[in-house]
Amino acid sequence: TPAAIELKGEAAIANARLAWVAYEDALATASWAELAAAGANPQRPLWASTGVKDPQYDDTRYVIDLATAGCVNTMPEATLNAVDQHGHVIGDTVRGTGPAAAAVWQSLATQGIDQDSVCDKLEIEGVQKFIDSWEQLRTTVQNAMQGS
Repeated sequence: TPAAIELKGEAAIANARLAWVAYEDALATASWAELAAAGANPQRPLWASTGVKDPQYDDTRYVIDLATAGCVNTMPEATLNAVDQHGHVIGDTVRGTGPAAAAVWQSLATQGIDQDSVCDKLEIEGVQKFIDSWEQLRTTVQNAMQGS
C-alpha cells in the first residue's frame, strides 16, 4: 500500500528516538535526582552499529538522524568516512522528536506491524551478535596467548 511504502525505513529511527524519550524520562525521576545528588553520572545511551545496510538509503542516514549530545555512536569505518566526507550534521535530530516517533509506530501498527514483536526480535538478534563478537575476540586472544 502507499501508506506502507511511505513508512519503509522509518521504524529504526523512530524506535531509537523513543528509546531516547525513555532515557530522558528516567533521568527526570525523583530516584535519579537522588542518585545524581549523591554524585552519580548518567550512563550514556549507545546507538550500536549505525551503518546503513540498505543501499537505497544515504550512507550517513543513521548518524545524521540520530545526532544528539550525550550518547555514544558506534559505526563501521566506512560510515565514519562517509560522515566525514559528505555528512551534514545540522544539530540535534533526536531531542523533541518523541511525538513524531510515536506517530510512526502508530502508523506501522495500522499496517499490522507490532512494535514489541519487532523490538523483541531485534534485541535477541543484537545480543547474539555481541555474544558472537565477544567469543570471536576471546578465541583470538586465547590462540595468540597459546602461540607465544
